[in-house]
Amino acid sequence: MNEQKPPRDQWKRATEIVGVFLLSITAVLTAWCGFESSKWGGEMSIAFSQASSARIAAASADGAARDARTFDLTIYGAYVEATGDGNQELADYISDRFTPEFRTAYDAWVADGQVENGPFARPEYVPPGTAEAAAASARADAKFDEALENNARGDRYSLLTVLFALVLFLTAMSQRENPVWVTRTLLGLALVVAVVGIVIMSTFPVII
Repeated sequence: MNEQKPPRDQWKRATEIVGVFLLSITAVLTAWCGFESSKWGGEMSIAFSQASSARIAAASADGAARDARTFDLTIYGAYVEATGDGNQELADYISDRFTPEFRTAYDAWVADGQVENGPFARPEYVPPGTAEAAAASARADAKFDEALENNARGDRYSLLTVLFALVLFLTAMSQRENPVWVTRTLLGLALVVAVVGIVIMSTFPVII
């Protein structure tokens, strides 16, 4: 005939089982948070690198646009000088060498009665590289913001590892020789913190 174990022994056995289960699950969750934090850190580095490349592309395109504007300014200056000197033949020769972008702005400027200070003030004047510079700059801004968000995601996973470390501590302390109420309190707190951590983690994005 089997002897009935005392209630205290049964409670101790139950807390040991719960403690081992909680320790095992928390260890896995801690490792998972570390993995996710590392992955998001890698994504952050990639996004920062892409942002840097886009900045370089934007600077290159902007430089090309400045060079094109300088060329158009030089040609237009020679055209104005030739026109002012009454040398129409030279003015026509220079006019034939207007770039397509400047020609569009110049024709629009003349058609509207030359209200602006010059063709360069017209919205039609868009030197080569301007659109590319704007697009690359916007892409760089987007990638930079993405990198910051990825960094924040990695930090949130890192903070969760601290939360789960608290679960491990409380669970380990509950397994010591403590009064029953202390054991119950520590184990209960560990369970509550673990549940809170799992709920929070479920709201985080996952990357594999």
